[in-house]
Amino acid sequence: MAGDSLYLDPQIRDWVLFPITLVMILVGVLRHNIVQLIASSPKKLSRAATREQRALLRAQILRSTAKSSPIPPSYYDSHTDELTAAFKAGNYLSKPVELDQDGKPIAPNPTSMLTDPAAMEGMMGGMKNQAVMMIPQMIIMGWINFFFQGFVLIKLPFPLTLGFKSMMQRGIETPDMDVRWVSSLSWFFLNWFGLNGLYRVLLGNDNSAVNQQDLASSPFAGAAAPAMGQPQDYNKLFTAESENLQLAQGVYHWVGEDIDTRILRRYGKLAA
Repeated sequence: MAGDSLYLDPQIRDWVLFPITLVMILVGVLRHNIVQLIASSPKKLSRAATREQRALLRAQILRSTAKSSPIPPSYYDSHTDELTAAFKAGNYLSKPVELDQDGKPIAPNPTSMLTDPAAMEGMMGGMKNQAVMMIPQMIIMGWINFFFQGFVLIKLPFPLTLGFKSMMQRGIETPDMDVRWVSSLSWFFLNWFGLNGLYRVLLGNDNSAVNQQDLASSPFAGAAAPAMGQPQDYNKLFTAESENLQLAQGVYHWVGEDIDTRILRRYGKLAA
């Protein structure tokens, strides 16, 4: 194989491999700082909206712990009945439900986000974050294509199958080269996907250098922009959660049932 007898000039390591890696690390740190600067301060929710969210969270916790609940049966039934009745009556809704002529609730209009200042501000914030994520990657990729096109940088220390050849050797048309040799453009993508751990060490777990949306911002992703998020209809959420609470009563089990007998049997004070 040609890859077995391939030797690289050390200057490629010093003037191509290290600069690409260093530039990508510095760009990630810079991108994190820019995102922190342009991020708008979170707005405080109203008391009614906070109460609405906390009520739904309370019901979800109550339902998810039904199989091994620490709440005694009488209290569990009373909490379930109270939440179910409140959800059906709409007591926790921050905004009253609009009804049509037949008395049925009207679904929220998706176009109302275009007239909501808070929603528009959130959309603009997401677009700015996407621009900060996408523009540096396009610039770095153009820089690598212009100055370092066709360079072979490094040989990976572990074997790979031929299926990885197109990913490891982008920009190099050599069918007989070992798959473990990595081109400059492929090294860019390997760093792009593999620097998350280093960013977490340098910037913390909640860094903005790389996130899940960063992959979608790739110029090679070819994906369209994500669809506009629909506003949550808490009336439907409460209705569904009330039904789930009633179903959870069928699988309810109190962890403290016969606890005195179990403790005595465990410590040998009671025969099995």
